[in-house]
Amino acid sequence: MEVLEKITIGEYVAKDFRTAAIFSKYGIDFCCKGNRTIAEACDKKDIDTNQLMKQLNTVLKTKDDNSIDFKSWPLDLLANYIEKKHHRYVEEKTQVILPFLDKLGKVHGAGHPELFEINELFKGCAGELAQHMKKEELILFPFVKKMVAASLTDELIVQPHFGTVQNPIAMMMEEHDNEGERFRKIALLTNNYTPPADACNTYRVTFSMLEEFEQDLHKHIHLENNILFPKAAALEKEFSAQE
Repeated sequence: MEVLEKITIGEYVAKDFRTAAIFSKYGIDFCCKGNRTIAEACDKKDIDTNQLMKQLNTVLKTKDDNSIDFKSWPLDLLANYIEKKHHRYVEEKTQVILPFLDKLGKVHGAGHPELFEINELFKGCAGELAQHMKKEELILFPFVKKMVAASLTDELIVQPHFGTVQNPIAMMMEEHDNEGERFRKIALLTNNYTPPADACNTYRVTFSMLEEFEQDLHKHIHLENNILFPKAAALEKEFSAQE
């Protein structure tokens, strides 16, 4: 238990993303609330800590040649990956899911009024994420890349207009929390993406896309909250120490 007190959920997932499936199975948020220790999360949800740890250790001991060690990546490469992989995913999938949700409301809304709330929640998510990603692409990520470039040439960097990198990071993490909460509501309203008995194929496909979207968002937020942001803050401290 002494070891558990020092290891956060985010650190476990950063070490091996396959552990995310275990945390998800127990309803433990590993992205937005990844700064909690396993002991804290288990205590809050009344989960058998030993049973959870046994499953986590099984995953960690199992060799996986396809597992990507994102922690070892240079920060500029990781920022590029997030933008090309996850930002592009959000942009593409929101344009597909929104019309499907509109259609579901028109066809099934009378019998399933929760569809209207799901639609509004996802519309809010799509709009907020679009703005959020632009702030990262135009402000935070360029500064991260500038720090990486300067570290390779031993150059000093000019203090950005936002002061310290911690300021945009704090804003991004707050917005991550907001979207995590929004999707918790969507998951509740969809009964964890379980279509009702009278669901048509469009209904089922839409719920499947929403579930996939949430899973991608979790990984997206995890890469930023638990890897990119802490390493960016640490790199900035290195520059401060040189002054």
